[in-house]
Amino acid sequence: MGRFLPPAATEAVERRRRRRPTGASALEPRRPRRQLGGVKLVVFGLTISSSWANGHATLWRGLASGLARLGHSVMFFERDLPFYAPHRDLIEVPGGQLCLYRDWEEALPQARDVLAGCDVAMVTSYCPDGAAAGELVASSRARLKVFYDMDTPVTLERARQGGPVEYVGARGLRDYDLVLSFTGGEALAALRDLLGARRTATLYGSVDPSVHHPVARQENYQSDLSYLGTYAANRQQALETLFLDPARRLPGRKFVIGGAQYPADFPWLPNVFFVRHLPPSEHPAFYCSSALTLNVTRAPMAAMGWCPSGRLFEAAACGTPVLSDDWPGLESFFTPGEEILVARTAAEAQEALARTPAELERIGRAARDRALSDHTADRRARELVELVEQEV
Repeated sequence: MGRFLPPAATEAVERRRRRRPTGASALEPRRPRRQLGGVKLVVFGLTISSSWANGHATLWRGLASGLARLGHSVMFFERDLPFYAPHRDLIEVPGGQLCLYRDWEEALPQARDVLAGCDVAMVTSYCPDGAAAGELVASSRARLKVFYDMDTPVTLERARQGGPVEYVGARGLRDYDLVLSFTGGEALAALRDLLGARRTATLYGSVDPSVHHPVARQENYQSDLSYLGTYAANRQQALETLFLDPARRLPGRKFVIGGAQYPADFPWLPNVFFVRHLPPSEHPAFYCSSALTLNVTRAPMAAMGWCPSGRLFEAAACGTPVLSDDWPGLESFFTPGEEILVARTAAEAQEALARTPAELERIGRAARDRALSDHTADRRARELVELVEQEV
């Protein structure tokens, strides 16, 4: 028997359906596509093996798992960087292969060999050998050559300033058949105008529900408001406004920060506690032990909009209510007031903290429903395959 929805609920579902972000750019018409089986994807990226101080690894693990479930495979080339090596928490790519190399010359023979037989060759932002990998991909026989910018606002900011974008190279993005962007909106046109991208589409962040899901609370992580993220100077002002200022105003409440690279002069308070870098396996316990968790976007990304962080989806998938800073396009991913709370000032953050447990639990459940409906790694994997099928 079907589930009856009252008119208000029906309207909410319809709003979500209309706002739901798609993998393809709204600026470009969809091309006819033919279904592919067993796609071989070769990726030259920052890291998949270490989740320490970056958002790339967790995203790629979910995508690789989703692609494997669809019958496709990923071979990931990663330079063995000294700051990731001590924090390596994955040694096998789900359904694929990991190639760790010391320098580009060491990787080159194997890279040439696998590119000759792959379907899709991809270079990502912040790949330490991005420019060299881009040249190799451009000269290869790969059927589709793709650049995935997982840091689009940073890339565009550097391009506008006229400085080098090390992971792109002197020719920009013109040698790629398709450029994917973690950021939507005006960023897609800017990638074409500033860097010569021929065709662009969005591939937003996602969450793997097998990793991020509701779990029992843990006393050592319990808080009234938590924040999980690597320290970044361009997030600090928002963190001050939405996290530290409320902590000063509410000395009897407990605030917890989890992450890495926080400087010695960070303005810690008596009621603000710190947990060092947590691997993804610990994220659910951290989130589920929080009455409310904060999402803060880097300033360039917030200014550009349409750039949801992976942490936003991860917390939602755990059923934890999220308080977020405001940025253009946020409502396309979660409905404010229903699936997420939004604050621009310390007073608004304090108002969110004053909500009853029942209200927060309702928002957390709605956020989880939306994340599982629209923002899973499996969904993004399907979107990626659809985009590939349109191009080949």
